Amino acid sequence: MKGLFGRGAKAAVVVAAVLFSAGSALGAGFALIEQGVAGLGNAYAGGAASADDATTIFFNPAGMTRIANQQAVVGAHLIMPTAAFHNEGSTHVLQAKTGVPLLGGNGSDAGVAKLAPNFYYVRKMGDRLALGLGVNSPFGLATDYESSWVGRYHALESDVVTVNINPSVAYKVMDRLSVGGGLDIQYISATLSNAIDFGTLDAVGAFQALGLAPGALKLVPQAADGYVRVEGNDWSFGYNLGLLYEFNENTRVGAAYRSSVKHTLKGEAEFSGVPSGLAPFPVFKNGGVSADIKLPDSFSVSVAHRITPQWTVMADVTWTDWSVFNELRVKFDNPAQADSVTVTDWRDSYRYSLGVTYAPGGRWTYRAGVAYDETPIPDTQHRTPRIPDGNRLWTAAGLGYKISKVMTVDVGYAHLFIKDPVINKTPTGEDATRGGLNGTYDAYVNIASAQLTLNF
Repeated sequence: MKGLFGRGAKAAVVVAAVLFSAGSALGAGFALIEQGVAGLGNAYAGGAASADDATTIFFNPAGMTRIANQQAVVGAHLIMPTAAFHNEGSTHVLQAKTGVPLLGGNGSDAGVAKLAPNFYYVRKMGDRLALGLGVNSPFGLATDYESSWVGRYHALESDVVTVNINPSVAYKVMDRLSVGGGLDIQYISATLSNAIDFGTLDAVGAFQALGLAPGALKLVPQAADGYVRVEGNDWSFGYNLGLLYEFNENTRVGAAYRSSVKHTLKGEAEFSGVPSGLAPFPVFKNGGVSADIKLPDSFSVSVAHRITPQWTVMADVTWTDWSVFNELRVKFDNPAQADSVTVTDWRDSYRYSLGVTYAPGGRWTYRAGVAYDETPIPDTQHRTPRIPDGNRLWTAAGLGYKISKVMTVDVGYAHLFIKDPVINKTPTGEDATRGGLNGTYDAYVNIASAQLTLNF
């Protein structure tokens, strides 16, 4: 049964790296960069250098030394993804004999709109020391397809949550140089499902090891579907580091590193629709599962420069070590159920961004930015419908309004143009019974965000 649940159990981990109640992954792979609203308006171009509010805990903890006294930030992002699949000749493992292709509809729009909140608090402890706490989600993914869609054997529901608790400290070692670091206490919970083509398994003789001849169960390929649902969770730890150097009051540069976090998810697999002919055998039984995933580390370098009292420009380059994600292996506690293995072979990716802020004086601040975010998926064969990722072009804008010395409100909007992701699988190897899914996605994302900043 090796590879039988591929994308389904796989995402018990791949997606088990994600979402703090957020929608589809919005950074490369399944990374989430939506950690502050003011930064969203600049397409996060200032990332590790801006340090304009307490969200710097995520982007560069060294920036906390720039916060005066105490500050709390509460923000929320309404993430509205679209991922509409168009079947373009998907194939079935028995198609050469039967003439029947992989059957099913397009699955409707698999994008799931959700609200992603985050919270940050910084307290200055004298002139040089600052302490902070952030609650956020560095990764995210959610997709949901109709049960009869053509790719149902690859994926149905993918819903994962990560909550990252990030206590941090910063210290100004010199007048121009600050350093900072934090501990990441990270929780992951995942729910994933997919269909199982028992008809095809019967026809190709997948049960011969049980003493059943090909066709013994008299099931019709693609007409005797069962289902598997996998749930798992885990706690683990990582860290983040940063430094901020201020050349003068107008120019600063920042560098920040977030470590990888290794999770071992443990949970349950639940099967339904298993043919009665398999009931006497110890396969497709409900039971425990586990899976390892190493979430990637990342490194960012940013610069912010105020060219006039009103205008500030900024830029950022971020590298993400997606090459650590080359395979997903799910282990079943049931010794009769072999490991499910899915090869991903992802590669490292880069994100490039430019932004500008205009503060004419008074209460209003205006922001704009663009970014280019590379996908880590190497080719169409390794793309999964759970993560229909592609290269992304960001366009973003935002406004800030200072209500009083104590309170500021920021809003932001971004539209992500995603180069049409293509899936081109063949019904061989791990995808033999899942089918050769072939098609193209119409994909894009809208993000609308709001944030309240309180200074004490």
